[in-house]
Amino acid sequence: MISDMPPGDGLDALFATLPPERNMVVLAPHGTVNTGVVTGGQRQTVTTAVGGVPAGGTTRQGPVRAKDLRTARRRFMPPPGFESALTALDSGVSVLVGAPGTGRETHALNLLAHGREDPVLLQVDGSVDLTRWAPRSQGVHGYLVMEPPDPLALRPWDLSRLEAPLAEAGARLLIVLADTPGLASDLANRLGTPVVRHLPPDPRQVFAAHLADICSDEEVRGRLLRSLGAGHFQELLPAELPPRQAARVARAVARLGAAGGADCAGVLDALARAEAPDLVARSREDPALLAHLLALSVYGGLDRDTVVERASDLLELAGSGEREAAAPRLSPRPDRPSQGTAPQRPLSGILRTLGAHRTSRAGTGDPDTLSFFWPAVGDAVWRVLCREHGELLPLLHTWLARTGDRPDQVERAGRAVAAMAVGTDGRTLDLLPGVASAPWPAAVEVAARGLGTALRDPASAAGAAELLERWSAAPETALRRAVAYACRAESGVTTAQALRLAHRLMETTGGGADEVTVTFAVVEALVQRFTTGDARTRGIVLERMRTWAGSDDMPELIVALAFPAMAGADPAWCGGRILTGGEAASALVRLTGHALNEAATFASMRDVLLSWCREADGTARPDPGLEELLHALTEARQPGFLRWLMAVARGHDAMPGKETAARLLTVWHGRTAAPAPDTDTD
Repeated sequence: MISDMPPGDGLDALFATLPPERNMVVLAPHGTVNTGVVTGGQRQTVTTAVGGVPAGGTTRQGPVRAKDLRTARRRFMPPPGFESALTALDSGVSVLVGAPGTGRETHALNLLAHGREDPVLLQVDGSVDLTRWAPRSQGVHGYLVMEPPDPLALRPWDLSRLEAPLAEAGARLLIVLADTPGLASDLANRLGTPVVRHLPPDPRQVFAAHLADICSDEEVRGRLLRSLGAGHFQELLPAELPPRQAARVARAVARLGAAGGADCAGVLDALARAEAPDLVARSREDPALLAHLLALSVYGGLDRDTVVERASDLLELAGSGEREAAAPRLSPRPDRPSQGTAPQRPLSGILRTLGAHRTSRAGTGDPDTLSFFWPAVGDAVWRVLCREHGELLPLLHTWLARTGDRPDQVERAGRAVAAMAVGTDGRTLDLLPGVASAPWPAAVEVAARGLGTALRDPASAAGAAELLERWSAAPETALRRAVAYACRAESGVTTAQALRLAHRLMETTGGGADEVTVTFAVVEALVQRFTTGDARTRGIVLERMRTWAGSDDMPELIVALAFPAMAGADPAWCGGRILTGGEAASALVRLTGHALNEAATFASMRDVLLSWCREADGTARPDPGLEELLHALTEARQPGFLRWLMAVARGHDAMPGKETAARLLTVWHGRTAAPAPDTDTD
């Protein structure tokens, strides 16, 4: 039987459309094929077939799917230098060099397909030996070779011998390589072949092209863009965003818009939730990659050195003896050797893999920063870890306790601790005593910030509140100091809670050598609450401190230590409070006199009053608040204020408040009546 077969020239096109993975394909027009078992002196001779099969084996190549090529062409946004690259392609063999993940392959396909309505393109596996490869005689318009393992091993004659058959077939060969320093110039000098540098296209243009292809209705697209709100491009499409991620933004906007909502925050959240599982899965077999992923999730946006050092520290911790009691290795495979130092691979490659970038601050004097293109990815990564990789959480708590003592690092580490508490519905709160007690300078504050932040979320609030109550009466100094840090205004502890916890800390003293650190931490928290609070918060703090001033021991001392800093921070506010009279004025008089009475705090309170007097002396009229305060202190007749009056009256002639002190001393000793201060200058 004679089958209808295409003519000889059509075989090449037929072969080009066959799938690349197959057991055996026999094309034998008018031939006889033996498919039975043959024994005896048989032998096989293989010669290079017409159409590019190399001698000694099969060609690992296959057609680019027509539908994929059509989509790539519709959504293509020509990058910078596209026209120059088309000119270089005319040489027959050319090279395209660019960073992976920046659209190199899409660029290459569009170069090879340019000018043809229905091109036939083949992709050749990078492992194919180009010295033995040959193009089809016809039927193929372009060949794409991705990532040959050793491009510098090629010689000029290896490629020049392909130029004639490519020209005869009307085809082009384009080799795509990952850019490395000096590679483009080396290849141009060695091979004598045009080398084109790929530059990624503008992500906003890529986004627009993809959105237009997904949603052809211009009116609907306009509605979607308006729903994102002003400034969405800066958040969704930062300048260096890779094309792959810009295309993902377009798909997310179209999908959410079709579902009824595509605001910027919703799109960012959807992108982060989609990106995080992929990143964690991609990193689980690579400890160095995972360490950088976690460091970016916690410290992203800080300077480069901080992020890299924290990643290195995590690798070191995971490979040290300390981690044996804490958690498994970062890699799930026990046979994988641990990596105790930062990887030697280029940081740019790590960032590219993780969807992150390095932002230069040239000309500002500030260091470069590292961060995800979409910062929300960091929070999403922690949610994935809490949900799917609980075995890593003890190790991560140990790592976060070792953070640097800079406020921005401590704040980030505390936020990460809280995120794990929230992500596990409070279960990881049991790990916080170990964090607070760790022998690292910032460990206590990391635990405190974690507790305070966990209070804000319903999933972990009850557990965090219970822990604060228990720690406030604990015998361990580190735990009580963590409670004091958590009483600061930026935490999730309310003013009422902070004052109650502070009082419990005053009543529970361990008496150890480092107990003084708890005292000063409480003082710092009270002062910070006052200075950052509104008028109502300040009034609550001062009224509570007034009641403590009449008690014994530690509460009295803490009030005396805290009040001078409060008064010195805003004398004008205190003066206005004095003039309101009543309990508000009485509290300020009581606290001022108390601070002057304490030997340890007399000097600081003295200096606050002197500073206030100095400002008043430089004005045209007396400060009514200061005058009222000094008169009330004279009436109260506290020994500390008498000491202040005498010190000022006996001071040098330029001493601020000298005349006022002399007048009030006269009143004190009863030489004259004590009239109310007259501040009316009219």
